[in-house]
Amino acid sequence: MMLHGSSCWRFVTAMLITIVLLLLFVIVFLFIEYRIHCSFLSAIPIRIHVNGTRGKSSVTRLIAGALREHGLRTYAKTTGTIPRMIMEDGREYPIYRPAGPNIIEQLRIIALAGRNNADAVVIECMALQPRLQSVSEVKFVKATHGIITNARADHLDVMGPSEMDVVMSLLGTVPCGKKLYTAEQDYSEEFTVVCQDRKSELSALQPAEIDMVTDGDMSGFSYVEHKENVALVLKLCEDLGVPRDVALRGMWKAHPDPGVMSEYEIDFFGRKIMFVNGFAANDPESSERVWRMALKKHGHLERRIMIINAREDRPDRSKQLGESLCGWPAADRYLLMGSGVYVLFRKAVASGVDSSKFVYAEGMTVARIFEEVVGLAGSSAMVMGIGNIGGPGLELVHYFRNRTVLN
Repeated sequence: MMLHGSSCWRFVTAMLITIVLLLLFVIVFLFIEYRIHCSFLSAIPIRIHVNGTRGKSSVTRLIAGALREHGLRTYAKTTGTIPRMIMEDGREYPIYRPAGPNIIEQLRIIALAGRNNADAVVIECMALQPRLQSVSEVKFVKATHGIITNARADHLDVMGPSEMDVVMSLLGTVPCGKKLYTAEQDYSEEFTVVCQDRKSELSALQPAEIDMVTDGDMSGFSYVEHKENVALVLKLCEDLGVPRDVALRGMWKAHPDPGVMSEYEIDFFGRKIMFVNGFAANDPESSERVWRMALKKHGHLERRIMIINAREDRPDRSKQLGESLCGWPAADRYLLMGSGVYVLFRKAVASGVDSSKFVYAEGMTVARIFEEVVGLAGSSAMVMGIGNIGGPGLELVHYFRNRTVLN
C-alpha cells in the first residue's frame, strides 16, 4: 500500500510539474509574441484606429486613399460588408477567417504592415463587446490617431441597453496620450471626460467644417458619400500635412465598401425603377436619414417602396426600426425580407403604420423579391433597401446592379 501511495504521489507531482512548465512556456511564448507585435507597432509611424456606429468602413477607405495619394505607403483593413485587407497600391484581398471573426486578426494586419515598412496603417475596429473594444486599442493598435465617427443606438444587445452605454463602449478606443477625431455632436461632455482621462486631445468636427465641403467636392464620388465623413477625413489629413486637394483626389480614387449607399436605375419593360442601396444604414436614425435623402432626390417618381431586410438574431434592431417607422415619411409599400420579420411588423403596426401596406417576402429568393417589386412599382418607383446588408441584402443589391440601365 505504501509503495502504491508513493507511486501515485510521484505521478501527481510529475503532472503538476508538467502543467507548471507548460504554463511557463505559454507565458514566455505570449510575452515574446507581444514584444514582436510591439516592435511592429513602433515601426509604423502613423496608426489610425477607426470606430463608431456608422461610416467606419467608408472613413477607413477614405483615409487610406488620401494617404496613398500623398505618397505614404499605407495599409488598411475594413470589417464592413465584406472584410478586406487593402494593400499599399489599393489592391484588396479577403480576410481569411478559419474560425470566424476574432480580434486577434488585428495582430496579423499590424504584422503585415510592419514587415512591409508601412508609413501608415488604418484599421477599422471590429470588436463589439465593450471590453474587447478597449483591448483592441490599448493592447493591439495603440493608435497615434483615433477616430469615432458617431455614436448611435445600435447593437444594443451587446453594447446596450441604452444609447449612453453604446457611447461609453465606443469611447473604449480613445487612444492614450494621442489625439481623437469625431463627428459626433451630441455627447461632447462624455468625449471630453474620457479624452482627459486618457490624456488625449479631442478634435471634434464643427458644423462649419462640414459646410466647407462643397457640392463640387462631393461630385467627385461615383457613389453616395456623406459630407461628415469627408470633412472628418479632411480634418485628420490637415493635421497629417496632407494638402486638401491631394486628400480629396485620393478619396475620389478609393474603392467604396460594397455596402455603401448607391443607386441603380432599371428600365424593366417600360417601368422605371430607381433602386437605392441603404442596407448598411441599419440603426433607425441613419435609416431615416438616408430614406429622406432618397425621397428628396427621387420624389418625382410615382411610388415609393421600402425593402427592410430583417435578421432573426437581431430582434432589438427590428423592434427599433418597427417603432420608428411611423415617424418617417410614409412608403406606399413596405416589403419585409430576411428572417424574423414578424417582430418588426408587430412593432410597426402597434406604432401606427397601416398593416395593409406590408408585403411578406421572408424566405423568398431575390429573383422572386425582384418580381414582387416590379409588381408594386407601377410606371415608376423609388425602391430603397434598409435594415441589414448581410445575407440576402447584399445578394439583392447585386441582383439590381446587374440589371442596371447602361448609359
